[in-house]
Amino acid sequence: MLTFNGSIFLPSVLTLIGIPGLESVQCWIGIPFCAMYLIAVMGNSLIFIIIKYENSLHIPMYIFLSMLAATDIALSTCILPKMLGIFWFHLPQISFDTCLLQMGLIHTFQAMESGILLAMALDRYVAICDPLRHATIFSHQLLTHIGLGVTLRAAILVVPSLLLIKCRLKLFRTTLISHSYCEHMAIVKLAAEDTRVNKIYGLFVAFTILGFDIIFITLSYAQIFITVFQLPQKEARFKAFNTCIAHISVFLQFYLLAFFSFFTHRFGSHIPRYVHILLSNLYLLVPPFLNPIVYGVKTKQIRDYVLKMLFFKKTP
Repeated sequence: MLTFNGSIFLPSVLTLIGIPGLESVQCWIGIPFCAMYLIAVMGNSLIFIIIKYENSLHIPMYIFLSMLAATDIALSTCILPKMLGIFWFHLPQISFDTCLLQMGLIHTFQAMESGILLAMALDRYVAICDPLRHATIFSHQLLTHIGLGVTLRAAILVVPSLLLIKCRLKLFRTTLISHSYCEHMAIVKLAAEDTRVNKIYGLFVAFTILGFDIIFITLSYAQIFITVFQLPQKEARFKAFNTCIAHISVFLQFYLLAFFSFFTHRFGSHIPRYVHILLSNLYLLVPPFLNPIVYGVKTKQIRDYVLKMLFFKKTP
């Protein structure tokens, strides 16, 4: 590894510390994290399989839910295996290119999840505010275009952040990453060069994705609430509102955790470092863990199908 004026030139290997300040208890922290991961994978896989093989669920709301489940599986799988390798097996080293790949995948799947939540909000908006045109607007062709658009938007915005690190940053103060996974700002802060362009672009991507999606999701639900409360019958209001509860719960948990993680990481200098890292971990692990539980409890069709799978017995 070459050094230049005390800096490291193009390091080939980086070291993930894990959770700074909690190294002695990381093995115990890994137990609930592993349990959350297993529940997330099993729960989201079950939802995906149910929607795939149950023809009555081949409608936009459940197709978006299957996309969310697949994204949650991919997102949590990008993080947990390496994190548990650090916590349990003391394997903190990761090659520089692999670290960039993990960073790119994590931020891409985060952006995709945000885009899917926006698509689900728009689907509920049309279903409640303009139900007669819902089937016409949300055709299979549109669903395909939305899926491609969500994926391409995430990739197009994330790839430049990888290139800015790979092509611009050559000198690094250290190879120790004070984090349990490869995150954009955690890598950028290692550099001994001017990183203003990297930081500005990172903020641009965050506000472009989260800011845009949150604004339109909020506007959609504001209009939904106005329409629901104008319905003449109480039963109709309750039924319309009930179809949105699961999505609102998922929306709130995803974006509240995102904002807590974002602002403590950038502006919470007085907050202990391990709090930053724990919040970042929970931001990526809690939504995939809770989403199948929320939708399983609140969505009657999925709940009934799961109960049928568990208790159905063939008659002789």
